[in-house]
Amino acid sequence: MSDLGDFGDFDADAGSEDGASADATDSSPSSSGPTGPASTRSTTEGGTDEFETTTVEPSGEDVGIGTICVSQGLRVAEDGDDTTLRAYVTRGNRSSIRIGSYLLAPYPDGETLFCRIVGLEYAQQYHADDATEIHARRAMRTDEIDESDYKFVAELEPVAVLYDDDGELKRRMTDRVPKPQTVIRQADDTEEIKTGLKMPDDGVFLGHLSVGGEKVRTAATPPTIDYRLKDDYDAGDPLVFRHSLIAGGTGSGKTHGAKNILRQYLADDRTYPMDDGREVSPAVVQFDPQDEYAQMHDDNPDLDGEFARRLEREGIAYGGHEDTTAFIPKVGSASYAAGHHRAEQIEFTIPFSMVHDNPWLVAGSGLNDNQYGALTTVLLPRFRKQYGSGGTYEEFTTFLDDPALREELDESGRVHEATFDAVRRRVLGFDHVFDQDARPITDLVHDFVRPGGLTVVPTYHINDSRATEAIVLAVSSLVIDQKLSNDPEYDRIKETPLVLGMDEAHNFLTDADSVQAGKVITKFTEAAKQGRKERLGLFLITQDPQDIHDAVFKQINTTVVLNLGDEDAIKSVNIPSNLESKVPYMEKGQMVVYSPDNSEPVELIGLPTCLTRHGRD
Repeated sequence: MSDLGDFGDFDADAGSEDGASADATDSSPSSSGPTGPASTRSTTEGGTDEFETTTVEPSGEDVGIGTICVSQGLRVAEDGDDTTLRAYVTRGNRSSIRIGSYLLAPYPDGETLFCRIVGLEYAQQYHADDATEIHARRAMRTDEIDESDYKFVAELEPVAVLYDDDGELKRRMTDRVPKPQTVIRQADDTEEIKTGLKMPDDGVFLGHLSVGGEKVRTAATPPTIDYRLKDDYDAGDPLVFRHSLIAGGTGSGKTHGAKNILRQYLADDRTYPMDDGREVSPAVVQFDPQDEYAQMHDDNPDLDGEFARRLEREGIAYGGHEDTTAFIPKVGSASYAAGHHRAEQIEFTIPFSMVHDNPWLVAGSGLNDNQYGALTTVLLPRFRKQYGSGGTYEEFTTFLDDPALREELDESGRVHEATFDAVRRRVLGFDHVFDQDARPITDLVHDFVRPGGLTVVPTYHINDSRATEAIVLAVSSLVIDQKLSNDPEYDRIKETPLVLGMDEAHNFLTDADSVQAGKVITKFTEAAKQGRKERLGLFLITQDPQDIHDAVFKQINTTVVLNLGDEDAIKSVNIPSNLESKVPYMEKGQMVVYSPDNSEPVELIGLPTCLTRHGRD
């Protein structure tokens, strides 16, 4: 047993006045044990001993931001819920760490685990209760927070393992657990991040990779990481022909973003191979209920030279697209004003002859199956036989006003008189839509669909929603029918890659209980399913994605989600839950991209400046 010596007779008051403490100063080295090697003693001018602290920091320079820790387990499993992967973050790095940040943990053999921060936690270094009055008041009287008593731990989600394959960096699913005390570092290399997230190097530019609303920075030039959609046949079909959806609330920047994306499809060097071996630039047809897309003809005066040079360095197409034409539907006495753009304008009308192939254009929302059958199998064929394929809408209404026809069909049992009357009521009211004083759209197909050209169909000047629906559906059906036909009447449509854009798509592709809605949904579903083969891409824009019919929604491969405040709308876009929670808080221009065939789900920031003219003066 150790000899405690004088400690057994220690008097706390002894030597306080007469210098008896000199015994302690002159004591043997063995009595200095409590100070240890981390401190020394010195005597102040007043004769009082004080301990001088010395550094306990390890020598050398820190590399990384922390290390993999095993205090609560270290496990990688096929089921993400069974994975336990945590890292201790050192004090100097804690302020820069964010949920969603990407980290790298190397394996000893040169492979690397690419992971993402999914949780951050402070834990007490020592067992102590800091929920006390003295702790709180002490903290309230200091200017800074002392983190020395706390551990800062990041919970990590493995994304992929990066490995070298003959000089090329590749990824595979996570199948290894990192070693304990592995040093982790933030991912700051463009190639590592793009490979880890399965992002392509080339394609259609959407925005820059971000975390928590801040762009991810690298050591490269430029320091940002561009996000692009695959646009060639080397790795499958271009994603433009596998359909896109942009969802965002009012003021979220969805039109700004949609213009920037469409501008990339209209780049001079963008072409797609056709079956006959030709390389053809795509045509874009955009239905525009707010009259905003014809402005893409003009340059944006706010786009300065410095920003333009940056766009050129990143290979982003910008500037007004000269081959932009506004096709103005002629509806009654409605007039179109175009002081906000300089695009060419061409008026057109919908000929009633199109109804023979698409009878639901005049079916209205009230026709039941029996009434629709009477219209398509009896009345329209009888009218065509009597007036020819060029019969007008006015002639059709006159045809239905004939009481002798009504009586004849009723007596023959072909169409009951009540059914006849119901059909007649439903098809009235389109006299300002069909056969107006303008060229029929069927005579303008060659100008309407132009390789490398942007066609905008504005409907803002039309006050009748029923007329708007009829025009948009008539023109889109013409395009889709010709694209899907094995014996097309208009080869121009069949032989041109086509992007069919529709703003406020929820108004036309909604899940409604009517014959008309059912026919429209069927047509667009077929277009979506066969789009890859026929080089037809749907580009839908909406603020109410929950209203788009599920049959169409299921065919969408790329979903771009901006700020949405409605819970049902957020749920309907089917993005991962960790990104779903961010959607209501995203600022203008922030977006989530969910495109399983292109990359892992990611957060982006779009360009702050529109690449073409945008907004009214």
